Amino acid sequence: MENSSHNNDELENVKLSLSNIEKENDQLKRDYANLENGYKKLVEQRNQQKNELDKEKQKISSIFNDDTLIKLYYSKDWKNILKIYSFKKKYLSNDSAISKKINSFVNIFKPKKKYKFSKKNISLARLAKLQKKVDYSKVLTIPFADAPTVSIVIPVYNGWEMNYRCVKSIIENTSAGSYEIIFADDCSADETKNCTTKITNLVHIYNSTNLGFLRNCNNAAKSARGEFILFLNNDTEVTDNWLSSLTTLITSDKKIGMVGSKLIYPDGRLQEAGGIIWNDSSGWNYGKDQDPDAAEYNYVKEADYISGASIMIRKNLWQELGGFDDRYAPAYCEDSDLAFAVRDKGYKVMYQPLSEVFHFESVSHGKEEKVEEGKVSIQSVRLINQKKLYEKWKEVFLREQFPNAQNIFQARDRTGGKKTILVVDHYAPEYDKDAGSKTVFQYLGLLVSLGLNVKFIGDNFLKQEPYTTALQQMGIEVLNGDYYKHNWKTWIQTNKEYIDFVFLNRPHTSLNYITFIKQNTNAKILYYGHDLHFLRELRKYEIDKDPATLNSSNQWKSKEQFIYEHSDYILTPSDDETRAIMQISPSYKVTTILPYFFKEPAYPVDDFTNTRNILFVGGFGHSPNVDGILWFCKNVWPLVTAKIEGIKFTIAGSKPTAEINNLQSENIEVLGFVSEFELSNLYKKSRIAIIPMRYGAGVKGKTVEAMYHGVPIVSTTIGLEGMPGISDFANPFDDAESFANELIALYNNKERLIEMSLNETTYINKHFTWNAAGNQIKDLLDI
Repeated sequence: MENSSHNNDELENVKLSLSNIEKENDQLKRDYANLENGYKKLVEQRNQQKNELDKEKQKISSIFNDDTLIKLYYSKDWKNILKIYSFKKKYLSNDSAISKKINSFVNIFKPKKKYKFSKKNISLARLAKLQKKVDYSKVLTIPFADAPTVSIVIPVYNGWEMNYRCVKSIIENTSAGSYEIIFADDCSADETKNCTTKITNLVHIYNSTNLGFLRNCNNAAKSARGEFILFLNNDTEVTDNWLSSLTTLITSDKKIGMVGSKLIYPDGRLQEAGGIIWNDSSGWNYGKDQDPDAAEYNYVKEADYISGASIMIRKNLWQELGGFDDRYAPAYCEDSDLAFAVRDKGYKVMYQPLSEVFHFESVSHGKEEKVEEGKVSIQSVRLINQKKLYEKWKEVFLREQFPNAQNIFQARDRTGGKKTILVVDHYAPEYDKDAGSKTVFQYLGLLVSLGLNVKFIGDNFLKQEPYTTALQQMGIEVLNGDYYKHNWKTWIQTNKEYIDFVFLNRPHTSLNYITFIKQNTNAKILYYGHDLHFLRELRKYEIDKDPATLNSSNQWKSKEQFIYEHSDYILTPSDDETRAIMQISPSYKVTTILPYFFKEPAYPVDDFTNTRNILFVGGFGHSPNVDGILWFCKNVWPLVTAKIEGIKFTIAGSKPTAEINNLQSENIEVLGFVSEFELSNLYKKSRIAIIPMRYGAGVKGKTVEAMYHGVPIVSTTIGLEGMPGISDFANPFDDAESFANELIALYNNKERLIEMSLNETTYINKHFTWNAAGNQIKDLLDI
């Protein structure tokens, strides 16, 4: 009985176990079904992402070729790729097939470490500057300076021939400014220890024990006598203008504490155009392996840091900071840390593209794999110091720096807190050739001074010099060259989220851009026509009665009206033009702005004894100037010379026509283009400036400029247009006889000349100032 009972109990236990197994099996089936559904959803998500990737790939492939894929790194598309990465990390293992495919696809678009651009992009002229054959037996002589402006500190450790070449390049390429060269010698055992026998006037600081790179630099800098200390790697060769461009920049603004050079590899590739530090303390050598002549690498800008191969700092600031922070000894991250320390003291760190330095990278720290035998590797030191950098500046990184590889448009020049304005004109403004260009040039400088991030497109996309470099040195990125000529639309689409304002100039140029900008961005469009083209042509028609001129006026009116309708703000140089535009449509938002303005006040002339000439200034690419001079010389000048013996007339202006050149005579001098310096001297020697315009529109630059120099003017009505209150001291003369009579009377009345000069300069100082123009723009843009 007991056995039977025992067997029954076992049977019940087996049945219970089977029941539990069935329940577990059912649960496993349900779990499997849920997993299968989850897998299907994952596959659907994968397919959706794959479709998005395919679309992005097609989109990108239609825009970029192999040589310009690097541009993708600055685009919004890159953000989408980062989202793909986020998806991969969340749902896929690193060794899964899908993950590998995503990695393979994304790698197509990553900038390659060894980017090879075609030979046509390499400046052979630049490469020719590299020293080929050097006679190391020749004694080099550094110019001696009692009080050098710059102390160039070069850390050295053996490598005599390299050290010699570096100094030789400095001597041959540094013609401006005084300097001294200090060898910070960290126990060299080769010919370097005898360097002063081969290099005259060299300051040789020889360490008795090896200090390592950072401490070696700090120690040698104690001997610097200059106002500025420049740390230069010994594995470098400098080029023309490398030092003077750095000193010019750092002395241009008391708030600039440190400046650095453009670094170029000896094969012509760019090493760095300023560095970027991300909020995880990792860094980019911005522009690495790219074309050093590309527009984005050639404007003065703020940078997170400049690699220590060539950096200049104010000595008093260096001493205040205590030099490179010893926590980074023996080397790495000390240059990045120094840049953040400079900013922490309220100074700016700037990149100077005109200072080009060839850098044979890694020689200064050595190519060996270990800092010291048996100790940590160089890569380990980098990582350790990068962590130290993060810990020291963590709050600043999180507050000011962008996440890795994001917002490159702003990260590369530290413009995250600035609004961006794109200025478009027909070409880089030739500020010394015509009044319209001078206006644009002045406003570009004003926009920079107001703290805006300014980009410039010249419709011909040429790098016209010295005008393009002048803009770049103001801190303006100038989009020039073949790439931008064919891809300016891509640039705007890629960066549209950053562009707040677009400032268009002149109708013929604006028509090429306004529709695309209106359709593809949310930027506010400001249009400045310089004058009303339709009104100018209409006034010309009133003189020549040519039907073609009237037809031209009507065509310009149609074009200008189209621009007005697509602009958020219409800017004019005078209240007269504002009223004329409002008559077309009261709905237009029209604002009168200053066409010309000056930082320095105007001063009157109080003695005209040594002045004799009559002067005209104006570019002859502008037809009203041609007409006005021909009219004056034919109808007015004979009347003047009949009354004033020995009087001479000087005509200055670019692009004189054959008719203008033919006016050259015993008492008429046609100079053509003159420099700003020459023009200033012409004003000093002239007794009267004439403005004989018979048609045109807008405020005349020649009128304002002559008045600024305190030179009395004689003008027609057109020449005084748009200047309210000028009738208090200057009246217009529109016929030849009255114009001649006024010129003769004023010429012979020195008391009246002095009074006129005072009235003119007082007027300019009241109406045409830099501050007044700045306040107008700040109100207009609400900044």
